Amino acid sequence: MTNKIAVLGAGSWGSVLASVLVQNGHKVCLWTRHQEQADEMNQHHTNQHYLNNYQYPSQLQATTDLMETLRQADVVLFTVPTSAIRSVAQQVVPILQELHQHPLIVHASKGLEQKTHLRISEILTFVIPFDCRSGIVALSGPSHAEEVAKKDITLITAASTDLAAAQQVQQLFMNDYFRVYTNTDLIGVELGAAFKNIIALGAGALHGLGYGDDAKAALMTRGLAEISRLGVALGAQPLTFIGLSGVGDLIVTCTSGYSRNWRAGNQLGQGKKLADVVANMGMVIEGVKTCQSAYELAHQQHIEMPITEAIYHVLYEHADIKSEAVELMRREGKSEIY
Repeated sequence: MTNKIAVLGAGSWGSVLASVLVQNGHKVCLWTRHQEQADEMNQHHTNQHYLNNYQYPSQLQATTDLMETLRQADVVLFTVPTSAIRSVAQQVVPILQELHQHPLIVHASKGLEQKTHLRISEILTFVIPFDCRSGIVALSGPSHAEEVAKKDITLITAASTDLAAAQQVQQLFMNDYFRVYTNTDLIGVELGAAFKNIIALGAGALHGLGYGDDAKAALMTRGLAEISRLGVALGAQPLTFIGLSGVGDLIVTCTSGYSRNWRAGNQLGQGKKLADVVANMGMVIEGVKTCQSAYELAHQQHIEMPITEAIYHVLYEHADIKSEAVELMRREGKSEIY
């Protein structure tokens, strides 16, 4: 069955997911704020700022016209950065009301809203009225746009409190190289997706400092313990964190040069200033803002998160990375399981 899908956000991940959907036989309209980007994609079928040398399907249409993007859409997929979710959703609502549409709302972004600490599905629930949507699903897991573009094997999760909605998204995306599982633990999937970016910053920093595989494995393992503790305190199911959106996403984000969070941490470990790293990245580094949210949530919940706290000190208090690593090692001895 062919669906019309509106994809909001033409960065690397949004544009590649749009490409997957076109290849699966769906009609896709990709929305961008930038006319030059829309012109490039429509005329040359490229998106060079985000993905060099990738050729998009000619059937994929890009536009800056949000009304046209949403018209007759069965599904609306948000792929804009977390900081833009609320503002874009607010623009979407009056259009859906005017068009008398209530599509399935899906998001593939990873992070928490600053100050409110809301998960993305919570923002969408609050902003988009019930009569303007048929469900809300999060699409998350270990995935790099660059590898999906090459049709490397990728497995991710469609999460929703409504299993039928998750299954609908599963069917939209499934093909020979892109496999989707369902999960009803929406809280756990979204928190795992957000928090792993913090640990990826730390993994990159260790590499930049010159530490080896032992240190990286230790950081990832204990980082997962931290993520799980806070996630469960916030209502997530423990088993979700050993799934695709937990340990799976953590592994890929902490070990790949494609990960902008890992690359940012690596540069910090080499001694570069955070402001310079952010300015030169050219794309959003979600882990930087998520670290502040996780740090604040951990204090509110009285959850011990020493790795997150150390990374927070580096990002927001200009602490020395090497000194923070040493302080983590000098902490009082503890049991591994608690």
